[in-house]
Amino acid sequence: MRARTAGFTLIEVLAATVLLAAGLALGFATLRAATATAERGEAMAARTERMRAVEGFLRRRLAAAAAISFGEDGTTGRPLRFIGEPERIRFVADLPGYLGRGGPHLHDIAVHGQGEEASLAVSFTMVLAGGTVQEAQPRPPEPLVPGLASLRIRYRGFDGQGPTGWLDHWDAHGQLPLQVSIEIESRREGRWPPLVVALPQAGTQPLPGDGGGLPPGMR
Repeated sequence: MRARTAGFTLIEVLAATVLLAAGLALGFATLRAATATAERGEAMAARTERMRAVEGFLRRRLAAAAAISFGEDGTTGRPLRFIGEPERIRFVADLPGYLGRGGPHLHDIAVHGQGEEASLAVSFTMVLAGGTVQEAQPRPPEPLVPGLASLRIRYRGFDGQGPTGWLDHWDAHGQLPLQVSIEIESRREGRWPPLVVALPQAGTQPLPGDGGGLPPGMR
């Protein structure tokens, strides 16, 4: 018998090709899954870091709030030291050097825009002699949370017998609240962990005779 010619049959070649294709497909799928997992992890870490940065900024700014007047009530003539609304806060605190020239500045944290264009931003205005000093070219508000879905700010004070409940409005504009609660929901990160900040200088408020007392509804 003649010796069989060395080589591979067509079936063997096809089987090897199929096995090679299956191995490559499995390898690419594993690589793609690992890359997607890494990208999701990096995106989650970036979102978490941004949330921590914003919450840290809000916590530091509110904790630094001082009982400094930035204006007067046009009706009563009483000093304005803190104005709290469900979607806006105004108070005075020293501005860090990395944000400007330093010194007391009015911090105006509010919602800008509507719908999908809504964002939480902060603007700064210098405070001097109980009033604000408008700059010739004021810088635009600094965005904190773009793509804002919802915002709820609440306040807690002291009525002489103990802490009040959470209030949607802080009407005692002559004094600082004891605590501020901020609940943020963004379109990208979803609902953020609630932020509750105590204001250390809330206990150094003027007496009610100076216009700093709580209104009747909060006593």
